[in-house]
Amino acid sequence: MRRMSDPLRDRIERYYATVPLLFADAEDFGPLCLFVRKEPGAPYYGGPSHARPTGAAPVSAADIARVRARQRELGVPQAFEWLAESAPALRARIEAAGLPVLRRPLMVLPPHHPLPPQPLPDGVTLRALTADDPALPATLAVPHLAFAEEPRAGERGPATGPSDRAELSRRSEALTGDGTVAAVRSTIRAGHKVLVAALAPDGTPLATGHYHPANATTEIGGVGTLPSARRQGLAAAVTAALVAHARAHGVETVFLAYAQETVARIYARLGFRPAGTTLLIADQPARS
Repeated sequence: MRRMSDPLRDRIERYYATVPLLFADAEDFGPLCLFVRKEPGAPYYGGPSHARPTGAAPVSAADIARVRARQRELGVPQAFEWLAESAPALRARIEAAGLPVLRRPLMVLPPHHPLPPQPLPDGVTLRALTADDPALPATLAVPHLAFAEEPRAGERGPATGPSDRAELSRRSEALTGDGTVAAVRSTIRAGHKVLVAALAPDGTPLATGHYHPANATTEIGGVGTLPSARRQGLAAAVTAALVAHARAHGVETVFLAYAQETVARIYARLGFRPAGTTLLIADQPARS
């Protein structure tokens, strides 16, 4: 794994400290902090306090226990996430507390690397969604299908199948009913979130991804494709569109994390390069 440069590490660490504050309050636990969500959405996590002075005391077992007790009190998962390079000793402490830790390698797109639009299947279009876009509820439902099932070897089905449509409809209704859609509308209006969708000719979202900009930096996340629409280049097309949108709106540093080498190869073909590692607790909710 290529060593992350200090300036890049500082930008990513500052990003991780800033973006949750758009949606959550930070509670201080000495060398750790816990982001507590203010509105509907996946719960946030605990991690190193980015405001701690140089030479501050290392994280202790008692610090971790205090954060976990607060998470139990709030009824949220006992989740932690941090940039490995910013707190090298934290993994051992977390694992000693009985929490399994996963690696998520990071990749960054060099600032001046050109990333042209990627080819799309006939009839499929890309769109950055507005807060009032009629495709928003179904687009927010796409990741629930995309990440619930692994791709099958050689799979390349129709643009969207009946089971996809039925499940998208069901998930859309649930996300509207629990307040998620309304919360995302507000976030888009405030400029804190950008969603891009690849849409079938009838307007059904086939793939999606998002980014949250802060301090001219962003992480691309949630790039997923419906099971029946895979292996058509939609993930690459959505990623390229997100990069183009971010750059057009003042973002200079674009990075992402991945869990599978097959996904990393897609990003490598687009020009992303290894850049470090995030660490997180196994099975904790994805932040979005």
